[in-house]
Amino acid sequence: MSQETNLAKATFGAGCFWGVEAAFAAMPGVTATAVGYEGGALENPSYKDVCAQDSQTGHANQSTHAEVVEIDFDPAKISYSQLLDAFFELHDPTTLNRQGPDWGTQYRSAVFFHSPEQETEAKAKIEALTAGGRYLPKRIVTQVEPAQTFWRAEEYHQRYLEKRGMASCHI
Repeated sequence: MSQETNLAKATFGAGCFWGVEAAFAAMPGVTATAVGYEGGALENPSYKDVCAQDSQTGHANQSTHAEVVEIDFDPAKISYSQLLDAFFELHDPTTLNRQGPDWGTQYRSAVFFHSPEQETEAKAKIEALTAGGRYLPKRIVTQVEPAQTFWRAEEYHQRYLEKRGMASCHI
């Protein structure tokens, strides 16, 4: 008889999604990952839509889509707090709309929360990191937003590095 597991979801935008997905996929307790787009207004956006410099994936008062990784995880094996720790280690949360050579709002640092508890934890983590002074003199610019519709990216983006035998794409 199989034992049913209560899985949870987490969604993070930390720049280019390829390396971020590979890092999360390797973590014990993470049961599935997918890369995609979230946070904008355009329905079913393509990679080209999201990356266009004059991107129209948002409304005047709404951000454009971010490249994100959606994670299914087993909270009995890995906590949301541990996922947040990894998220902040995997990118520079002090650069606005940029990670390394990649720039644009699609590369913004963002936590898309799926519950009030996740929102509270994400904001508390940012406060703790700020209070700890780790990023001084810079400040953390990570956005904390409610999860919206996750639009799965094109299949060639899924497990991109793994399909090419690469461990990371960080410079």
